[in-house]
Amino acid sequence: MRVLLTGANGYIGMRLLPLLIDNGFDVICCVRNKNRLNVSAEIRKQIEIIEVDFLNDVDVTNFPKNIDVTYYLIHSMTSSTEDFDQKEALSASNFNTYMKAANTKHVIYLSGIVNDNKLSKHLKSRKNVEKILYQGQAAVTVLRAGIIVGSGSSSFEIIRDLCEKLPFMITPKWLNTKTQPIGIRDVLRFLINVPLKKSTYNQSFDIAGPNVITYKEMLYLYAKHRNIPLYIITLPVMTPKLSSYWLYFVTSTSYKLAINLVDSMKVPVVARDKKLQKMLGLQPMTYPKALQLAFISIKQNQVVSSWKDSMISGRFKKDLQKYISVPTNGCLLDHKKIKIKAQDEVLKRIWSIGGQTGWYYGDWMWKIRGHIDKAFGGVGLRRGRTHVNKINSGDVIDFWRVLVADKNQKRLLLFAEMRLPGEAWLEFSIDNNNYLHQTATFRPKGLAGRLYWLSMLPFHYFIFNKMLRRIAFGHHKSQ
Repeated sequence: MRVLLTGANGYIGMRLLPLLIDNGFDVICCVRNKNRLNVSAEIRKQIEIIEVDFLNDVDVTNFPKNIDVTYYLIHSMTSSTEDFDQKEALSASNFNTYMKAANTKHVIYLSGIVNDNKLSKHLKSRKNVEKILYQGQAAVTVLRAGIIVGSGSSSFEIIRDLCEKLPFMITPKWLNTKTQPIGIRDVLRFLINVPLKKSTYNQSFDIAGPNVITYKEMLYLYAKHRNIPLYIITLPVMTPKLSSYWLYFVTSTSYKLAINLVDSMKVPVVARDKKLQKMLGLQPMTYPKALQLAFISIKQNQVVSSWKDSMISGRFKKDLQKYISVPTNGCLLDHKKIKIKAQDEVLKRIWSIGGQTGWYYGDWMWKIRGHIDKAFGGVGLRRGRTHVNKINSGDVIDFWRVLVADKNQKRLLLFAEMRLPGEAWLEFSIDNNNYLHQTATFRPKGLAGRLYWLSMLPFHYFIFNKMLRRIAFGHHKSQ
């Protein structure tokens, strides 16, 4: 079976891809940037990769033909608070044109549960995309999922942030809204079992777990699983805007995502029936079981994908390739080097930087910088990193974006997504003479940028010197 997987480097796509391969499907991954598809060399040998941006003008010249099944896993909710619905409509319309050229037989779209009479803008957009896809040539199956729970999912990470950081919460009233969460493994089981099943053609199906609970109950059940105290008081006076700020400052979510989430969380998300699960003979797991499996993946460092690594979780949503060549003209530099002995050990420390490991010196200062960034609308440090000691190009490390992660070339290049009066890069590399190089590059924007750099020089002196030595020789101790 010839399968086209759109959104292949997204949260769902990254998890669905190996399952498609294991089931013997001939997979074509459709992404906007080939360099952002972070899969193993073994998987890369078994797939074909094409670059398509469905928001751009349609060009079917080199698009693959004779596609049996296409998974449509493209959403734009986190990229904008105003026009994401227009982008999703345009993307779906262009997608139909490509599917016609490819002579696609079956399109599978992962949507959201849209049964309430008063839908949020986000859910209205999902429903509109369904309508557009049904106008295409191919047969369409829509899977409408509830809140998806799994390691790295936005829902799970937000719940985790809230419960782990706030034992006592004063919350908005939408926490009493009913929802029906579903485990990521069950979502994947539904997705992998519907290709070319004619009994599912041109229909929409709700998929959800067995528990109909409130968002407040989801938090309490998480706290129970983790055996941590939690007390929640809900207030009817907290406005949507205040609720959005509350989510943004407490959790790792972006402000744009927070606004759209709050808008959607006021709407009950409950499945209308179990029709598809009966057709396929599937029994979804409970919410507590989904939590348990999520933590097993985390403890074993087996988080396959995370919403935080998506480009839309940061400041720069366009092509980051232009930032890979670090500029020199008009830039301010802080370059340090030190002789090392054990390259492998040094590379391990470089590849473990950020997240739980920290920055090897002055972690408290990095945290303060993260709080300042968050206060000014930046991403802060709360995104952390997906893997403890694995890095791929495009990944997130706290408030940095990975541009280059090449162990063979012994080079890690990070680009700052924090709020700055300019652009910043941080690079680690090891040369042939066994010198570890650490280079901070800053391209200031006007006088404000230069003043910012000057104000940071005292901190750079202490932080960067100590950080370099501890990466080179170990003895990490947060201060």
